[in-house]
Amino acid sequence: MTELENVHGIRLVADLAAGFDSGAPRGRDVFTIRDLTKEFDVSARTLRFYEEKGLLDPTRRGEQRLYSRRDRARLAYVLAGKAVGFSLEEVREMLDLYDFGDGQATQLKVALKKFAERIDRLERQKAEIDRVIAELTRASAGMKAKLAARGLTVE
Repeated sequence: MTELENVHGIRLVADLAAGFDSGAPRGRDVFTIRDLTKEFDVSARTLRFYEEKGLLDPTRRGEQRLYSRRDRARLAYVLAGKAVGFSLEEVREMLDLYDFGDGQATQLKVALKKFAERIDRLERQKAEIDRVIAELTRASAGMKAKLAARGLTVE
């Protein structure tokens, strides 16, 4: 993953759409905390937080946490969800449906509904932002005109 993909969530969002098993390194079944922090550019503290929230469930070997392919996939899903504005609770709801036993059909339907709701909410926010920008642009033009009428310039 390139830095740009990580910063802008490009790969992560693709992982969200692709589902659980996308992008896992071949032949790897176990990942250390260091592996995941490097791969996903998150801190160990972040991984422990997700563990506390029940989103990840690593096994323990003494003090060492060992993450499975499933944990890795869940982490990708959590980060992708966060990248597009879902709360951890919304992500958890979608993740919990993975084990429903219907080949992810329920998970995909629920995720699709949540995606549509999120798109609708963002479209409304975008319209409001566009309205405010237009109003500020008109007000700015009026102020510039008043300053110009007084022979003053805008810095």
